[in-house]
Amino acid sequence: MVTKKERMTSDGLVVREMNVGENDKLLTILTRDFGIIKAFSSGSKKITSKKFSASSLLSFASFSFVKVGDTYKIYEAQPIKSFFDVGSDVYLLGIAQYFCELAVFNVPSDFNGDEYLRLFLNSLHFLVDEKRDAQLIKAITELRLAVISGYMPDLVACFGCSEFEADIMYFDLSDGKLYCEKCKGNIASLLPVDRTVLSAMRHIVFSKFNNIYNFEIPTDKAAYLSKLTEKYICAQTEHNYKTLDFLTQIRM
Repeated sequence: MVTKKERMTSDGLVVREMNVGENDKLLTILTRDFGIIKAFSSGSKKITSKKFSASSLLSFASFSFVKVGDTYKIYEAQPIKSFFDVGSDVYLLGIAQYFCELAVFNVPSDFNGDEYLRLFLNSLHFLVDEKRDAQLIKAITELRLAVISGYMPDLVACFGCSEFEADIMYFDLSDGKLYCEKCKGNIASLLPVDRTVLSAMRHIVFSKFNNIYNFEIPTDKAAYLSKLTEKYICAQTEHNYKTLDFLTQIRM
């Protein structure tokens, strides 16, 4: 018999769900205390189940579980908030699912996931509840995730001559370095960034977390920044995210 002492609790966001049999689910959860975990949720497909609302994609809940081998078994789940309302907008749903894929691939297991969870919850909040520019929220999430995951770009100044800023600078997707016109040479993986985009990137990378969402840029600049940050996170993690293909089709 499982004792209360053996049970563990943690808040978490459901980032993947898979049906198992008629009534059960295997959930992938980004937890505050244990990073990414996989957990069986028995009976959670039943509408009458107390775990039903907490065991769906994009649900943030308080989970009580025990570890069984490499997986966890959920005993209780109390819903805190659901971001599934984003489903009424296909593009926003695509971005939310992309956030889930980013979490699954980049957040470690058996690791304190508080910083990751905080990022994704806040991004979903601004995306769904605050109705902020979706492209900008996506870019903030990608670039700040890169910082948390050890891929922090060097945006202080030109890597070659230390020039702080010019009308156009060049960002290297392969190593995250910044170059001016004189120093950029023939590097193939460079993208140009103007003052507005560079300022936004510096704000996202260097600001305290509470301030990273506190700015706005024109829609066209946000769209360009979004394309740049997705290229950067893909290059740094050496992974092609399937949900990006869906987002690309919608943007076309």
